[in-house]
Amino acid sequence: MSEKKKNKKSKEEIAKEFDLPERKSKIATIMKQDGQAYCICRTSDCSRFMICCDGCEEWYHGDCINITEKEAKHIKHYYCQRCKEEDPTLQTVFRVVPMEKTANPLGNATAIPMEQEKRKKSKDLTALGEAGKLVTSKVNRCGTCEGCRTPNCNVCEACRIRVGHKPRCERRVCLVQMQAEMSGQAPVTVTRTVKERKKEKPNKDRQRKRKRSLTPEVFLNPDLDGVRQCYGPSCRHNARPQSKYCSDECGLNLATARIFQVLPQRVQEWNLTRCRAEEENKKQLDQIRSKQALVRFALAELDKRHQELDMIVERARHSTLDPNLKEHNDIEDEQSMYCITCGHEIHSRTAIKHMEKCFNKYESQASFGSIFKTRIEGQSMFCDFYNFASKTYCKRLKVLCPEHCKDPKVSDTDVCGCPLVSNVFTPTGEFCRAPKKSCYKHYVWEKIRRAEIDLERVRQWLKMDELLEQERQIRHQMASRAGVLGLMLHSTYNHEVMEELCRQQQQLAAAQQQKQLLDKQEMHIMQ
Repeated sequence: MSEKKKNKKSKEEIAKEFDLPERKSKIATIMKQDGQAYCICRTSDCSRFMICCDGCEEWYHGDCINITEKEAKHIKHYYCQRCKEEDPTLQTVFRVVPMEKTANPLGNATAIPMEQEKRKKSKDLTALGEAGKLVTSKVNRCGTCEGCRTPNCNVCEACRIRVGHKPRCERRVCLVQMQAEMSGQAPVTVTRTVKERKKEKPNKDRQRKRKRSLTPEVFLNPDLDGVRQCYGPSCRHNARPQSKYCSDECGLNLATARIFQVLPQRVQEWNLTRCRAEEENKKQLDQIRSKQALVRFALAELDKRHQELDMIVERARHSTLDPNLKEHNDIEDEQSMYCITCGHEIHSRTAIKHMEKCFNKYESQASFGSIFKTRIEGQSMFCDFYNFASKTYCKRLKVLCPEHCKDPKVSDTDVCGCPLVSNVFTPTGEFCRAPKKSCYKHYVWEKIRRAEIDLERVRQWLKMDELLEQERQIRHQMASRAGVLGLMLHSTYNHEVMEELCRQQQQLAAAQQQKQLLDKQEMHIMQ
């Protein structure tokens, strides 16, 4: 007990750990919590509804300050009377709630007559409009006089309404509106018929915002100003403003003529020079084709293994049971183990069968589907069972799908037929002739062998798919490299020819310099 008291921290130590500027006021309230008196009644009763002042953080009972719990839900910031006396700018702030959805919580007798008067006025106006087909509009507030600019007094009945849209303060009265209503001048109250009001056009000042165009500034080319002749071949018309052609057809005709003029030369340059990238792509294609040949050879070997397995199963069907093996299988084994799927303790003799059933049970609960059906030539390795609920095809291997492909029934006369081996890997040419139903040593061996072959097929088909995609990309690169657009945009630079031309030019320049020197020497001798 003494150790617990030593480890127990005091309130002062806890306050020091959280000594943050924004928590100093909260810490002060925690330090003074023992035997503290609350509210204006100065009692420590916390069982009733209480509200906290956001200024001094003092707690007050709702019934002591005439605030119910329902009213407190609409208060955003509450300040007590003491805080208001110290700082007159502090006022209780309420959340704005529509008047139609909430009732008047204070039950003011003045608010109801005001609403009734407004309704009566609106009814009178509508009745007058229906009778005389005239509609009167109220005078708007100016917003610039002293009455419009004065702040709320927070004392009058309009300012004290806490719920819903507050009515305007009694001191904020527009002087222009009041004078117009008292004088009853004609220009202030606008009178118009209902038809005119419907036909009235919206204010022109409220114009819709125009979307900013992509090219706000129009660029004018000074070289294309004035009247110009069209550049089109055999065209005699004038060009359009800020254009070189009179129509789009002339531009297309000129582009076609330039292609026929430039393209033969570019094709000749391409054929004369070797492309390094083209040679690399050809080497890559040869490597990809050799890998594809290996994949096709592996698929052919898997087909042979599948045929051999069918022959072994067919041979086992036409063979007879061995009674000696049947008696040997009846020998009991006392060893036990735990299932890796469910965790139950099982006998070693039936372990493989139990684990297979557990795996099928949990495998059937999962789903492996695709919206596309398998399209592989030859035997279909996948289940491809269509589920109408999820609109997908099952993508399990047909051999291993426990949900849609059930194992055939095994009779008492069926032979196991599993090929026997010596030294683990060396086949002996013999096969197990024990009853298939009671041979737990070679349980579902045919299913496992077929699953191994199908899984290897899937791996080889995935490799083939990847190699075909690589071949397609390389062929696309080779086709686009010598295309019309590539030949028109890029010119082949023959380094050998250009080096020979540069060498010849240098030799000619050197010969001219020597000739000039000899001429100068002869002139000097003659002088």
